[in-house]
Amino acid sequence: MKTNYLLILVLILGFSACKNSEKEIDHLALTNRYFEILDTSKTSEIEDLLSDSLVTRENDYDYTYTFSKAAYVEWIRWDSVFDPNYKILNIAQDSNVVKVRVSKIDTRINFLHNAPIVTDQEFHFKEDKISAIVTTKYVVFNDSIFVKNRETFLNWMDQNHPDLNDFIFDQTKAGGLKYLKAIKLFKNNTID
Repeated sequence: MKTNYLLILVLILGFSACKNSEKEIDHLALTNRYFEILDTSKTSEIEDLLSDSLVTRENDYDYTYTFSKAAYVEWIRWDSVFDPNYKILNIAQDSNVVKVRVSKIDTRINFLHNAPIVTDQEFHFKEDKISAIVTTKYVVFNDSIFVKNRETFLNWMDQNHPDLNDFIFDQTKAGGLKYLKAIKLFKNNTID
């Protein structure tokens, strides 16, 4: 009789361990899939990975924003305009959090920063959906170069193309296209 109880207990613990390891694999796979989708800008596939709302936080700048699913899809459309390249440099599971070091370069970042931006991020989950992405640290980001280049660019745009100056805060696809047009105008007209 004791043997049966012991066997049942071992089976229950074994099944629990399998379920927990499946969850870890699922969260790692989910995070990898998230970056694949961002890299290829397949907005139609992102919705299945996200909870109803997505909290984004940048610890270095004490900034938090909550996106609806639709608003985040629109942000990805904006991001896609700049032809992003995301590269996972390191990924690991720590309990119910996936920690990622990721590099990102695109037309906008290359223009303003002259190099990829590397961040450490934590992915949090709710009911096996991504519910929060916290940028815990900017590993490679030269704030002074970025700000200086952006100010020079925006001042030039204000003087030469004030009709386009609302692009900087418009994170829709239309805003991204204006931003890209502004970059091209700047580059074409400031070459010595």
